[in-house]
Amino acid sequence: MDDRRDDVLTPSQLNTLARNLLEDTFPVVNVEGELGNVSRPASGHLYFTLKDARAQIRCALFRPKSQWLRFQPREGLMVLARGRLTLYEARGDYQLILDSLEEAGEGALRRAFEELRQKLQAEGLFDQSHKRPLPRFVRRLGVITSPGGAAVHDVLSVLGRRFPLLPVEILPVPVQGTGAAAQIADTVKRAGESGRYDALLVTRGGGSLEDLWAFNEEVLARAIAASAVPVVSAVGHESDVSLADFAADVRAATPSAAAELLSLDRGDLQRRLASLERRLRERQQQRLRDLAQRLDRAWLKLDAQKPAARLHALALRQLQLGQRLNAAWQRSSERDRARLRHAQAVLRARHPQLRLQHLRERLAAIGQRPRLAVARQLQQETLRLRSAVRALHAVSPLATVARGYAILSDGNGVPVQSIAQVSPGDRIRARLHDGELALQVDAILPPATES
Repeated sequence: MDDRRDDVLTPSQLNTLARNLLEDTFPVVNVEGELGNVSRPASGHLYFTLKDARAQIRCALFRPKSQWLRFQPREGLMVLARGRLTLYEARGDYQLILDSLEEAGEGALRRAFEELRQKLQAEGLFDQSHKRPLPRFVRRLGVITSPGGAAVHDVLSVLGRRFPLLPVEILPVPVQGTGAAAQIADTVKRAGESGRYDALLVTRGGGSLEDLWAFNEEVLARAIAASAVPVVSAVGHESDVSLADFAADVRAATPSAAAELLSLDRGDLQRRLASLERRLRERQQQRLRDLAQRLDRAWLKLDAQKPAARLHALALRQLQLGQRLNAAWQRSSERDRARLRHAQAVLRARHPQLRLQHLRERLAAIGQRPRLAVARQLQQETLRLRSAVRALHAVSPLATVARGYAILSDGNGVPVQSIAQVSPGDRIRARLHDGELALQVDAILPPATES
């Protein structure tokens, strides 16, 4: 009988075991379904059911997480919920306590895309005034893409056909998945700051909106807009449009179109070079003819001006100017030497050593004055002090005591000036010139009468 009772559980015990089993088995789950019975009471919590065609489950998203939602929950909306499975023991209800809730499917991505596009556009990130033209001749191109994708093959194929002399460097990055946008943004930033490239191409092949989502993240759009060199964006097919396209300086419909924008056509370049060569040759010939004519005219003009006679006259003038310059230099040197001799004489007369000796003598004479003044002042003060001592002694009660008198005081040191201050039996003190006496009052006598 007792063994059977050990197997019996109360409802609360059963629910506790069930709750522990659920929470241990399903710590975190992701569930996609349709919203139903949406309720948001005054507490701010959000309660609803998540259902599909055959089943439903109760869900709760507590405050403040329910206030951080980027969309308005409504009946019939498809959502993706993330949370932990548990059981409410008081009622035995099986439910999902959520940590996050977001819209599911491509519709949610498109709404998120549009919201971010409007935000960045309001900041002016896509303004045409910020766009930079591509260089006319790209000397080195950086291609930021997946090295194994179809896009890089298309780009290299077009460049090889149009202009194989263009140096191209592939900067490998992941083009989809978690963290791809951050890696692409970091590569754009480092490539722009390196100074190696005249332009950058950010590209990948086609795919779904979810596949292309890395090119719709804010971090990449801001990195492209802030790039130190012009950026061309070619993401997906012609119909695909990404935030990277809006932020780039130039948007190309496809990777192949981007390669054509960034490269010269070999045939056009050859024809242009041939035309430039022909024009250069013609200009050189014309230049040689012009120089020959100028040389002939210069020779005739030189012969007419007799350069030998002019050279002789210039040589003579140079000699005269040299003589005048030498004489002027001699006069200037003599004046400078005279000034120097005068300055030396003045300096000797005002030599600091002489000045210092004079100051020392003056200082010695002045140094005696304070000592004499102090001695006189001290003597006068000593005389005044002695006079003050004599005057003080003349009025001091101690002088009176020295003549045979005494000063009486009570036990508190108060001077006794009248018999009214004491009574028989009181103890008093008498101060003489050479000490004190302790006395006791035996009797108080009336003052003596004159005979």
